[in-house]
Amino acid sequence: MALCKWFSLIFIVMVIMPLLISSDHSLSPEEVAQIPVKFLDHAKRQEFFDYMVGVRRKIHENPELGFEEFETSKLIRAELDQMGIPYKYPLAETGIVGFIGTGGPPFVAIRADMDALAMQESVEWEHKSKVPGKMHACGHDAHVAMLLGAAKILQEHHHELQGTVVLVFQPAEEGGGGAKKMLDEGALEHVGAIFGLHVAADYPIGSVVTRSGPFFAASGFFEAVISGKGGHAAIPQHTIDPILAASNVIVSLQHLVSREADPLESQVVTVGKFQGGGAFNVIPDSVTIGGTFRAFSKESFIQLKQRIEEVITRQASVQRCNATVLFNEKEKPFYPVAVNDKNLHEQFRNVAGDLLGPQNILERQPMMGAEDFSFYQEAIPGYFFFVGMKNESQGKFESGHSPFFRVNEDVLPYGAALHASLATRYLLENQPKSTLPKGSFHDEL
Repeated sequence: MALCKWFSLIFIVMVIMPLLISSDHSLSPEEVAQIPVKFLDHAKRQEFFDYMVGVRRKIHENPELGFEEFETSKLIRAELDQMGIPYKYPLAETGIVGFIGTGGPPFVAIRADMDALAMQESVEWEHKSKVPGKMHACGHDAHVAMLLGAAKILQEHHHELQGTVVLVFQPAEEGGGGAKKMLDEGALEHVGAIFGLHVAADYPIGSVVTRSGPFFAASGFFEAVISGKGGHAAIPQHTIDPILAASNVIVSLQHLVSREADPLESQVVTVGKFQGGGAFNVIPDSVTIGGTFRAFSKESFIQLKQRIEEVITRQASVQRCNATVLFNEKEKPFYPVAVNDKNLHEQFRNVAGDLLGPQNILERQPMMGAEDFSFYQEAIPGYFFFVGMKNESQGKFESGHSPFFRVNEDVLPYGAALHASLATRYLLENQPKSTLPKGSFHDEL
């Protein structure tokens, strides 16, 4: 069914069929508190759990890198079709946006990333990656399974929703900035808030980890080519040594944090790439260095970028070399600071408290890692959190980006129930103050 036809049909449903949860049949606080509990019980049912496990394992066996998630996207669309959930496709090459509910406001989004990492899996198990050099080593396969699980719960209750839940299946979180491209192509049109999650190996199953305010740092990458004049190592006076220049550049870059940054404000500059020369007795013509820089405010991030370029070019010049600095924002977009909205934080604590108990809501300090969910948070209020999956009885669970990373599949019902509960509660608490005029519904969309 075409999307516009679906919206028109939903309008008829809104007019003719009364909602089970509506302003005319408002729920008591006790009934609202029971919604997450009922969702979790539903997600833990064996048939429902097996469904999410099956989806997750299919995706795990066939990992795809950023903007190449064609089979993953095909699987998701097939599942949405089976559930009767309309969607838009494609966005950002392989992305999908699904819709559950009335088709009208309020709109709230829940998001999962789909991409894998370019690394060889070292875990030996029945559903190991079938693609050499590619692996779901960060749990995105589990994120997709949990969002599809949430979609299944919400679709079973779609007549009771007081608004529209937008399902965002996003490509290329791992450095490709897929969230930005999804935004640019209208993924969050009309959406008032968005929630996202990530599995966490270092926190116990049945817990969530989060904080209000800045959570992840702004992040960018740089690369510099430092050019001199090569020659024999035995006669350095006839050369202009780019290795020496690059070494001085790297030391000077560290001073940006230790001597220019406010000690009370976290910043990072790390050089992780140094390429130059191929022989013990030859000074090369050029050296390439590259790295990353992070900060917790937009102003500090911009300042750091400016100073990185100045330090590299001027320090190279001191050593009689030339330097070209590239930030390559098109291929590797700068990630903004990820900031959890304070109002959504209170809602999250209420929902997670009802679902897991207040004692299982843990706070984490801000991290210098980056998450492209921050692009959404820069555009609209957003909230990101971790779902614990550690279970000592199942052995050690390695952190993300390890070839030994594995998912405790017992986490899947928690993620699905949290997604569905947060979306439902947001719709209940953000009802429009006035209804749309008759006949204006289709025009709004």
